[in-house]
Amino acid sequence: MPRKPAPAYVLGVGMTKFIKPRGKVDYHELGFEAGIKAMLDAQINYDDVDQGVACYCYGDSTCGQRVFYQFGMTQIPIYNVNNNCSTGSTGLNMARQAIAYGAADCVLVVGFEKMSPGSLQAYFNDRENPTSTTNAMMKATRGVTNAPGAAQLFGNAGREYMEKYGAKPEDFAEIARVNHEHSKRNPYSQFKDEYTLEQIMKSPMIHPPLTKLQCCPTSDGGAAAVVVSQEFLDKRPHLKSQAILIAGQSLVTDSPELFNRSAIDLVGYDMSVFAGKRALAEAGITPNDVQVVEVHDCFSANEMCVIDALGLCPKGKAHELVRKGDITYGGKYVINPSGGLISKGHPLGATGLAQCAELTWHLRGWANNRTVKDTRYCLQHNLGLGGATVVTVYKRADGKVATPVSDAEVGRINGLGYNPATEAKGFTTEQVRRTVSQKQFSDWAVQDVQSRVQARF
Repeated sequence: MPRKPAPAYVLGVGMTKFIKPRGKVDYHELGFEAGIKAMLDAQINYDDVDQGVACYCYGDSTCGQRVFYQFGMTQIPIYNVNNNCSTGSTGLNMARQAIAYGAADCVLVVGFEKMSPGSLQAYFNDRENPTSTTNAMMKATRGVTNAPGAAQLFGNAGREYMEKYGAKPEDFAEIARVNHEHSKRNPYSQFKDEYTLEQIMKSPMIHPPLTKLQCCPTSDGGAAAVVVSQEFLDKRPHLKSQAILIAGQSLVTDSPELFNRSAIDLVGYDMSVFAGKRALAEAGITPNDVQVVEVHDCFSANEMCVIDALGLCPKGKAHELVRKGDITYGGKYVINPSGGLISKGHPLGATGLAQCAELTWHLRGWANNRTVKDTRYCLQHNLGLGGATVVTVYKRADGKVATPVSDAEVGRINGLGYNPATEAKGFTTEQVRRTVSQKQFSDWAVQDVQSRVQARF
């Protein structure tokens, strides 16, 4: 029998606005903003942090230290994590394990990404691409076009879902329509435009059935979470109403199903099934117990496959869930209230932590402009090809249903004067001063980053 993990709680979250990658904001600024916000939210100081986990895909080794040294140089271990698009929640899983098995009482996880405009490209062209076996299988089964590689892989999965189960192109477009509509209420979202189904269908075709408005953009952004132990939380009883329990979590990699010649399996369907079952079982619930879900909708076709894989519908019936309006307000679930990757944006290292922030706000009752009534359990799914999938189940520390807390009351509770779930604002020099290490701190490590970050607010 595996050892039972001790409880681990998300005590603080923070994120930057997700923006187009125009090279204007550097990674250490994104990481600084997200990390300070998460610590302010958790009402801790960097001296409380036992370990740091930095999550990014594009960057040199030790970018994590460059970010974390801005909070203090306390000589704690700092890990640099790269697990493709599931990097942020892989970092979250590492933090949870450190807490659950007694290696730490407080872990700060910061995800950040500074991306290049346009579709994802391989950076190292003098060696084998890690997904070359996946791409070879796509070529052998569905052929190759001039479309971006990821759009082909996920678009082909969408095609197979249509062939096998009777989904229509409009069903994928409807998923994108819902995500864009949700995004209007997310203050951190890269895109806030609402589109009709027809506009989504008629946007430029990337790889059928996927049009441009059904594909996530590349983004710059940061997000962070503070994960703590029961003992750490017990010493701060006044924070228990905002602590969110990681009730179940599973990080898994691919099985041989990946190469069974199915386009759906080629995008990690089996990982999602396996991780979903394990996380839900650990939490002691079924998909029917969940109210709010954040899934990895890098393309609308992947959201369709993941709805199916997580058991949010009977097998092969995801398009029926979509048609019934059961992925948005008034339906069975609200999926991607943040706008999802399609509309919120997808800075790879930050995505899993941004999902965590969104669900944390819902369970606290802080997501006032996009609240879902009677939220008790939230489900998070984050997938990276190559591959890794993390599925996480969250509930409140007190086990209660989330009840709305007014923006004014949130501003009073957190001492910031505003609700970070509904407004994207900054912080003062005084707030930074009390958040960074009081014992081992170097101004040299920060340079002019703080002033640059504050100038953007």
